[in-house]
Amino acid sequence: MAKKISFIILSNSGTTIKQIAVPVVLIAALAIGCILGAVFFGIAIHDYQTLRKSVADNRLMARTIQEQQDEIGQQRLQVQAFAHEINALKDHLVELGRFEEKIRIIANLDSDKGENSLFGVGGAAPDDLDPRLEISQRHEGLMREMHRQVDDLTAVSRGQENRFGSLLDKLEGQRNLLASTPAIRPTGGWLTSRFGYRTSPFTGRKEFHKGIDIANRKGTDILATADGIVSFTGKKGAMGNVLVIDHGHGLLTRYAHLSEMLKKRGEAVKRGDVVARMGSSGRSTGPHLHYEVHLNGVPVNPSQYILN
Repeated sequence: MAKKISFIILSNSGTTIKQIAVPVVLIAALAIGCILGAVFFGIAIHDYQTLRKSVADNRLMARTIQEQQDEIGQQRLQVQAFAHEINALKDHLVELGRFEEKIRIIANLDSDKGENSLFGVGGAAPDDLDPRLEISQRHEGLMREMHRQVDDLTAVSRGQENRFGSLLDKLEGQRNLLASTPAIRPTGGWLTSRFGYRTSPFTGRKEFHKGIDIANRKGTDILATADGIVSFTGKKGAMGNVLVIDHGHGLLTRYAHLSEMLKKRGEAVKRGDVVARMGSSGRSTGPHLHYEVHLNGVPVNPSQYILN
């Protein structure tokens, strides 16, 4: 016969109210059931907590992914904007190249095309980048092309800087040459004798006149016709008081028959500076300026150098 366990229920007075006999097997089964229930309940609680944490992690991950996608979208927009800027920079460099070529033409300087041109032989710029991609598309190809063109533009900009430096040096040289070239009338008045062969007013014989004569009142201002250095002041035979300006580049000007010399030897003068006064010193028929231009030691026609 199966073993049983009896449970006695007592009243407050101690008398027996009820007695219950329960088989041991049933008690054991109940105990095992409670234990299994507790285990299953614990597992359910753990799974619930794990599920809640997983949901929270998934939400956090989804938010992070969305933020990363937004950031990638912004980066791709920046890549496209950068591509537009590269195209604009390239156009700007091309315009600078054209501007340089115009300056060379205006200044009568040699063109600098060929190997030293802006984008190499032919001077053609690389094709424009095409930034018209959907934000969702991958931009690796565009970025590779951007990096390549940035390297090219960096090299081109350095070359353009060197070309402009060279051009500036040449323009500076031309500016100095132009500033040193006689280009204005040395004084106001009337042209009384031209450059070339003429009949001498003193001997009546044919002679070569090395300059031009301009007559005016005594004391009329005499101007330097170009920048230079006074190389001589003093008397010189029949030419009377003479002032000579060395302009460099093989050019010098001579001013004769002066009444007064206002500059000293070695003094720098600029075009338009008053350097002397008109007179009739030396062998002269009246107040006038005898003006000569010499190129590499040879007298040349001063009228060809007067632009005003």
